[in-house]
Amino acid sequence: MSFTLREHTADVAVEANAPDLSALFGEVGNGLAAASCDDVPDTLPDTAEPFEVDVAAESLQALLFDYLDQLIYERDVRSVLPVENRVTVARGDADATAEWHLSGTARGLPLADVDAREVKAVTYSEMRVEETDDGWTAYVVLDV
Repeated sequence: MSFTLREHTADVAVEANAPDLSALFGEVGNGLAAASCDDVPDTLPDTAEPFEVDVAAESLQALLFDYLDQLIYERDVRSVLPVENRVTVARGDADATAEWHLSGTARGLPLADVDAREVKAVTYSEMRVEETDDGWTAYVVLDV
């Protein structure tokens, strides 16, 4: 599993690879944190409280967008940097209105404890979520 920050004009892009969708979405969430802060601490303080995320969408791209948008919202409301993102991605059941569902947790590192820049929004520009021979890959551009 890994993620890489890529230069992208005035924005920043996160490219992630993982063996399954759940790990992939968690890595993109971690990439969002890295795009926001040059130095995410390896050891988090006790003040980094866990919180839950739960989103549903009609496609994998929409799910990724909504998940990252939720993390940005949580950052703004809680004044924290969402780190240690762990999620489970699953297909909705036959009666569900959404095709895909994501539930998980993150820890909120207080923004006062780090030197963070603002990621304003996630975009659909060039976004992709694809299955590969080695697992899954995602690419998403963030507006900074």
